[in-house]
Amino acid sequence: MTKLQLPASLLCVSVLIAGSASAQSEIRIEPAKGGAGWLTRSYRARSVAPINLANSSRFGALIRAGNIYLSAPDVVALAIENNIDVEVQRYGPLLAREVLKRAQAGGVLRGVGVGVAQGPQSVSLQGVSLNSGGTAAGSTGVSSGGGILTQLGPSIASLDPSITAFANFAHSSYAQSNTILTGTNALVSDSQGFQVQYAQNWSYGLSAALSYSSQRTKLNSLYNTLNPYTSGALDLQITQNLLQGFGSAVNGRNIRVQRNNLKVTDLQFKQQLITTVSAVLNLYWDLVSFHQDVKARERAVDTAQRLLDDNKRQVEIGTVAEIEITRALSQLYASKQDLVIARTNLLQQETILKNALSRAGIATSELADAHIIPLDTIAVPEKDEVGAIDQLVSEAMAKRPEIEQSNLNLQSNHMNLVGIKNSLRPTLQAFAELTNNGLTGDATAAALAAGGAGSLAGGYGNLLGQIFRRNYPNYSAGFSLNIPLRNRAAQSDYATSLIEIRQNELTLQKTINQIRVDVQNAVIGIQQARARHEAAVKARVLAEQSLEADQKKFELGAATAFQVVQDQRDVANAQSSEVQAMANFTHARISLDQSLGRTLEVNGISVEDALKGHANIAGVKTAQEVKQ
Repeated sequence: MTKLQLPASLLCVSVLIAGSASAQSEIRIEPAKGGAGWLTRSYRARSVAPINLANSSRFGALIRAGNIYLSAPDVVALAIENNIDVEVQRYGPLLAREVLKRAQAGGVLRGVGVGVAQGPQSVSLQGVSLNSGGTAAGSTGVSSGGGILTQLGPSIASLDPSITAFANFAHSSYAQSNTILTGTNALVSDSQGFQVQYAQNWSYGLSAALSYSSQRTKLNSLYNTLNPYTSGALDLQITQNLLQGFGSAVNGRNIRVQRNNLKVTDLQFKQQLITTVSAVLNLYWDLVSFHQDVKARERAVDTAQRLLDDNKRQVEIGTVAEIEITRALSQLYASKQDLVIARTNLLQQETILKNALSRAGIATSELADAHIIPLDTIAVPEKDEVGAIDQLVSEAMAKRPEIEQSNLNLQSNHMNLVGIKNSLRPTLQAFAELTNNGLTGDATAAALAAGGAGSLAGGYGNLLGQIFRRNYPNYSAGFSLNIPLRNRAAQSDYATSLIEIRQNELTLQKTINQIRVDVQNAVIGIQQARARHEAAVKARVLAEQSLEADQKKFELGAATAFQVVQDQRDVANAQSSEVQAMANFTHARISLDQSLGRTLEVNGISVEDALKGHANIAGVKTAQEVKQ
């Protein structure tokens, strides 16, 4: 990284302010409030707090006397706390956990979240670019397939148990054509029935339902043995998929895929951090270079003004022609024009940087009118210890989030493929049903005259006793087989998914190839930036020497004012080129860190703290540490 040169007093102020800044509150889903506690908790909506558009207290503390005093660590900390792109990605893990909860209930996966946003660029970014070439900034996780709420392969039953209750009250009247069976011309029936069922499905393909039903009936028939009477049954139904829909690998694939997506989401947040931090550091060092360019242009204006004043005096005494005033005046206006461009570039760069570091952009007048005063200066080190290309490529392969994201997504695609392949099988189910029946009621006069109703006479307890003693059991078991004769849809889904996996494997290889190119280009960029800086320094020194020599000659009458004007232009351009070369070196260094995946490590950033809105930058002391 470039060396930082800070005045001691300003460094202490920056450190104190950095330590006193408070962190943003952690994003979370608030539990449902009110109701009857755990009884209604599953049926009440939870809430998410509104978005927070207030900047962290760090920002306000850095504003003094209408200026914002920033160092590179301050810029990184503000970006972590306030940048909207980073804040958007903080919702990603929360969204992924909610989708996991949906998958654990048997639901299909939803496509949620947004991709990594590229950071802002400077007003005039020349030389080494932020991205070396085309590698995707990041990718989201894998959905169930086909669309947001589409499930390829066997459908997954709900894995949340359910309780169903049913009640029925009925009155019916039927005219009788034969009174021998009922003893009445019109059979009148009053009944009350209810049923309760508990049902549950398991991920290995088993479904079970336990039901209890009871119905009380009262008739006006003269010949019934029991009247009124109550019938009831306890029924257990079990169904197991044996081919299609069998096994947890098929029915639990969404859960495993979403657990992978949780990791992908964390990596996506890390990638957003890397992208944003790299972008704001490039903005900051460009701002530093613009400040230096403004100073160089101001010196050029002062030099041009002195030349004009000197020429006016010499014209007055008759040592030079009056045309030299025109030439000097032309150079002065040209220098002023360059100064105006440099100052407007600086103002535009300040606006871009403030917008990147603030949640509300430059909406407030305090922030819009404030000028940024950088506390750092760019200094190119004497030598670079970059390392061997092979070692750098190995480091990038181990640290770049894109590689791990792609590998996780490939694993998820293979998990989905297991379910899609399972749909090629016929549907074979084994089922069994066990029912315990019961019947009880009041013996009628006809029954008593015939000798009584036996064990059927009694109350509701008699019914329950019959059921649990299994006095009247029913059993049934069997198989159900469904064989599709062509099965073209399942074959097409499997082949299509396999082709997509092959495409993803090629895309992963392309990413690996591009990372090698990124590293190679970043190393070449370092070498190029150093060479350009050394050439710019030498050009500036030679231009200053030429100007100094021609000024002495001009004073002695051995050189023309035109030559001095030309030398002044060369010096101004050489100084601007040197400033741009220094900025390009910082871009090259940032690009190398980004291509190696070491941006967060170099800047002392903890992903866990950043996810919570904390900006605990390593190397920046707290206020308490400074006091000690």
